Amino acid sequence: MSVLPERPDLDQLKRQAKELLRLCRAGDGGALDRLRRGLPAARGRGDAQVAAAGCRLHDAQSCIAREHGFASWAALKAFVEAAWPRGLELGALAEAFARFAYAGDIAGGTGNARPELAVRLLQDQPRLPLDFPIIACAAGDVAAVRRAILADAGWVHRPAGPLSLPPLVAATHSGLLQLPAFRPRIHAVVGLLLSAGADPDQRVGSRWPPASVREPDAGLPLSALYGSVGRNHDADLARLLLEAGADPNDGESLYHSLEGLGCTDLLLAAGAVVTGTNALFRCLDFDDIARLRLLLDHAAAAPELRGGALLFHAIRRRRSPAHVRALLAAGVDPGARTGDGTDAAALALRYGLPEVASLLGRPDALSPEERFIAACTSADAAEARRMLSQAPGLVARLDPARLRLLPDLAAEGAGDAVRLMVELGWPIEARGGDWNASALNHAVFRGDSALAEFLLQHGASWRAGQGFGDDVSGTLGWASLNRPVPEGDWIGCARVLARHGMAPFGRDPATPDALLLEGRRRYFSPEVADCLLNEAAGDQGP
Repeated sequence: MSVLPERPDLDQLKRQAKELLRLCRAGDGGALDRLRRGLPAARGRGDAQVAAAGCRLHDAQSCIAREHGFASWAALKAFVEAAWPRGLELGALAEAFARFAYAGDIAGGTGNARPELAVRLLQDQPRLPLDFPIIACAAGDVAAVRRAILADAGWVHRPAGPLSLPPLVAATHSGLLQLPAFRPRIHAVVGLLLSAGADPDQRVGSRWPPASVREPDAGLPLSALYGSVGRNHDADLARLLLEAGADPNDGESLYHSLEGLGCTDLLLAAGAVVTGTNALFRCLDFDDIARLRLLLDHAAAAPELRGGALLFHAIRRRRSPAHVRALLAAGVDPGARTGDGTDAAALALRYGLPEVASLLGRPDALSPEERFIAACTSADAAEARRMLSQAPGLVARLDPARLRLLPDLAAEGAGDAVRLMVELGWPIEARGGDWNASALNHAVFRGDSALAEFLLQHGASWRAGQGFGDDVSGTLGWASLNRPVPEGDWIGCARVLARHGMAPFGRDPATPDALLLEGRRRYFSPEVADCLLNEAAGDQGP
């Protein structure tokens, strides 16, 4: 592995990538061998095969990054841009570590933690945990934490470090908990802090914009328990805190425990209250019938079970008949009607759920428009086309509440239904879903590059608005940083958007980690930012 110099120069690394690209295109054997060693796709191939594959700039950059021990060019670039003062100012390095180790709600900003870069910085700067005990908490350096406690017993109660974090929050929110080598060490640090008297309910105000590290939002407190449950989904760590007396009703932990596995039952056993947390609604965002039943068992007679709001939410999330049976068994009214008077069975048909509709009783008589919608949303292409051939004006007769089904279904990943609806003439820029956005916005949010390309091919615009006052480029930025769908392909979405007319991006000279689009500042994950810059440059070499 190549070693970065004491003060790495990103421009020099870019020149190295361009030179590697030039040599590969010239057929240089040494350069082709470097590609073979550095790129998984080139391994085991002969020179002729590697050359025929057509090296591009991003291939050469990826090779340079891997030669220096980074998983991607984006990771190398992020590391160099954040940590270039290495060996000059330890405080700047401590701040760089903190911004790698924590997500935006703790570090300020909108991104996720990048623990692999935090570890790389620790390897380069082993003095960081020694000089900054709060970093020792995040890194699981038990000896350094013990020394800090012995030197000042009150230290365990005070915020410290570049992000002004109390020690338990520093440990339980650390992204390094996601790395198997660090997890037991951080657990040991948490045990040591608790035994030294740290309050298990330590918390800080959220730093999520418009709040910041300097001006946190005290109205949105983030507890140590939330770090273990909502950020790192670490049941063993949550158990440690709960046994020490952490309050399970901290306003965030139960709701966010549903985003991972293993923690919800612990919180409920410790006395977490379901009512008033929106946890039942959040649970219906996931296909997890066991946890829905668990929550319902702890929510008997809860106000959320009255009326039809939970049932309507389950239908709009296209949950299974089993989910609906569980809600009905808990007392949800199958005869509830929406604000416009639609009964639940008809609503289920409208969302392409005939089996759910049959559980809810006979729907009101369906109009030809509703029967057509039911065929479309269940992706019954033959029936939908037959009905449209007999009544060509069906789509034109649909009101805005029905037209929003296109983005609603895109938001739920119902790609087959969305494709059929577009092909049959559904207005492609109709807005809907939880945040009043076009189908393209929802596809990009989910990282569904195939559906995004289909929509763009059929006339969708990247300038289409959404309820947060932005367009698809803003959706791509938020989603690439926060990865709301684990398997999402936001690099693929960036490529298809760029190739279907999205305006090119350039660097923002005033803000190194931002890009500019038509004068507007935009933030993306490093990988997506690199992709957009490469697309803007035509991915050309020197």
